[in-house]
Amino acid sequence: MKESTTTGHHGELAAAKDRALRVRALYERLEEHLNGKTWTLHELVLGFGNDVGCIGRLLLAHEGTRAVPGDPTAELEHKLAESVWWSFVLADRLGIDLDRAYGETMSRIERDLERRVREIPRAPV
Repeated sequence: MKESTTTGHHGELAAAKDRALRVRALYERLEEHLNGKTWTLHELVLGFGNDVGCIGRLLLAHEGTRAVPGDPTAELEHKLAESVWWSFVLADRLGIDLDRAYGETMSRIERDLERRVREIPRAPV
């Protein structure tokens, strides 16, 4: 069932966000213990960027053009899931309602794509 407005999307990501923030709170306790402080926004973004770079290398390994230790598919699953986690963590730190933003963004993109697809000339039969 396709939603045409963001209203139907409210709360879609809430459980994932709550879990992501619980995991982040555990990291913060560890950071406080090890470093006497929690990561800054800058450090969080660097961590996310590092994982995005890993995804690039893992994609190459998945396609067979780069060797990496271990199972590239399992590592790719892990890093993609971690990237979702990073998105929740960064959105929370920045005060962004990711659930709302995701719903609105997907609705806007979907409307634009549907319009563009309707404008594709039909091939003669």
